[in-house]
Amino acid sequence: MTQRNTSAGGRSVDDRGAWPPGNVELGSDVRIDPGAVVGYVYDEGAGPTVIGSGSRVRSGSVIYADVELGRNCATGHDALIRERTVVGEDSLVGTKSVLDGGVEVGSDVSIQTGAYVPPGTVLGDRVFLGPHAVLTNDPTPLRAEVELDGPTLAADVSVGANATVLPGVTVGRRSFVAAGAVVTRDVPPRTLAVGVPAEHRPLPDRLDRRNDAS
Repeated sequence: MTQRNTSAGGRSVDDRGAWPPGNVELGSDVRIDPGAVVGYVYDEGAGPTVIGSGSRVRSGSVIYADVELGRNCATGHDALIRERTVVGEDSLVGTKSVLDGGVEVGSDVSIQTGAYVPPGTVLGDRVFLGPHAVLTNDPTPLRAEVELDGPTLAADVSVGANATVLPGVTVGRRSFVAAGAVVTRDVPPRTLAVGVPAEHRPLPDRLDRRNDAS
């Protein structure tokens, strides 16, 4: 499949074409599986899709135009990354997870299977979103016109499986949101948020650390 305005040093791409023609810039050693779509053109004036060196896009994933992925990023299968999204280096966008456009993601972020991240969300470095965690940006869906306001998760925040964070909420550095919690108000740094609605508790010493893989 013919490409235009494409830079792709050392890429590995299926011969049938892993993306539609478009403005795509690939770093070295990028791997794109058959069946992935990179550079989905949502508007004629859309900017390029930029994929950093060493990254991997797995089959079924769709990455829009106006998206930038840093070095050594990876998607799972069937992940969706929409326009005006920036993802820092060494980050994972897991299987069937959605970055729904206008999202800012730091470096070393881990977004697990089925997580949903709406427009206007900011994820700091080393944030962890557990499976099927849901972040929201609309406090009154379809009932009143309000400005959409995604959550902000500071560096080293962990959010457990099936937890929900409501619009405009800020979760402070190193805080831990327990599985299934519904976070309705700001969480101070180094705090444990647990329950529905989430209550704030002191962060146990064993959890008061960075989200380092080691």
